[in-house]
Amino acid sequence: MEKRFVYADNAATTRVTKPVLDAMLPYFTEEYGNASSIYALGRSAKKALETARESVAGSLGAETSEIYFTSGGSEADNWAIRSAAHRLAKKGKKHIITSVFEHHAVLHTCQALEKEGFEVTYLPVYENGIVRVEDVKNAIREDTALVTIMYANNEIGTIQPIPEIAAVCHEKGVLFHTDAVQAVGNVEIDVKAQGIDMLSVSGHKLHAQKGIGALYVRKGIPIDNLIYGGAQERNRRAGTENVAAIVGFAKALEIAVKDIPEKAEKITAMRNRLIDGLLKISHTRLNGDRNKRLPGNCNISFEGIEGESLLLMLDLNGICASSGSACTSGSLDPSHVLLALGLKHEVAHGSLRLSISNETTDEDIDYILEVVPKVAERLRAMSPLWERIIKEEVSGGK
Repeated sequence: MEKRFVYADNAATTRVTKPVLDAMLPYFTEEYGNASSIYALGRSAKKALETARESVAGSLGAETSEIYFTSGGSEADNWAIRSAAHRLAKKGKKHIITSVFEHHAVLHTCQALEKEGFEVTYLPVYENGIVRVEDVKNAIREDTALVTIMYANNEIGTIQPIPEIAAVCHEKGVLFHTDAVQAVGNVEIDVKAQGIDMLSVSGHKLHAQKGIGALYVRKGIPIDNLIYGGAQERNRRAGTENVAAIVGFAKALEIAVKDIPEKAEKITAMRNRLIDGLLKISHTRLNGDRNKRLPGNCNISFEGIEGESLLLMLDLNGICASSGSACTSGSLDPSHVLLALGLKHEVAHGSLRLSISNETTDEDIDYILEVVPKVAERLRAMSPLWERIIKEEVSGGK
């Protein structure tokens, strides 16, 4: 077997593509002006900044004035949730609704607000990894300030019923925010048509650089200052703008939202082949709904295997992936997302996330399907846990 390099961790980050890099380069060299300066070089930077804002808005179905640039999705999540909570608390609304398997940028923000006296309801996601609209509806109270449910899960890729959840929130007069970091560019999103009040997006999931993102806030929703000290981002987020990153982000997003159905069809076919191939390995399971998931997401649990060992062995074979176990967070606890599905700790520890993109080839899929079964067999041969599983099966069958 000839070793090759396969990058299958696009849910973690993506490669900056050449069109995006080419769009950025002038703003490191010739067009290096400060967008707040009044001379020609500064005005040129300001124009590029606002053109990028217009482009980002168009890609999301928003208005230009509704886009705020941030350092990424985590900042956007924090800003949206904390601002809405603090403003509506003044009206006696101190209840927030979210789900148990949100990104930690949402969960930790909600936990911090609980320490300030807010009450948070954490909705279940069931075995299929999907929030039920009825649960959202039943959880909304008179004092509910905000519902924040991710568009698509970062680990298992399940897509949530966002338009339906948004409709329930509007019916009850409650603000709705969604962390769409994994979804933007993979599914078609129109914030107006889908009734989204606030949305977070990150550039490095879209083949732009790390450290850039955006927050969409529907016109008419007031938002608190995030950083004081300057007039940038309509006086809400002080600091000299990273024009090069913003321009690259806008270009990446423009490319990402183009021809989504065609790209999704191609990627989904590869993903399905990957899932079907890996499920042929004994004692494996697919995590999350089979169909209501991102085109490029494949999350499989392997009984009798530790995730860290699996990733290291795959890395030795040139495959980049991620796991739902300790090494992903520096914690000894398995993924909160997988536990939310009802998986046992030892099964959650042996999970593998492969996230492919439009750059993935059929040859890459072939290689993964060639390597993973051999790695799984080798690791199980050394695993006391696997030995116990087999013994229990044998004794149980007698």
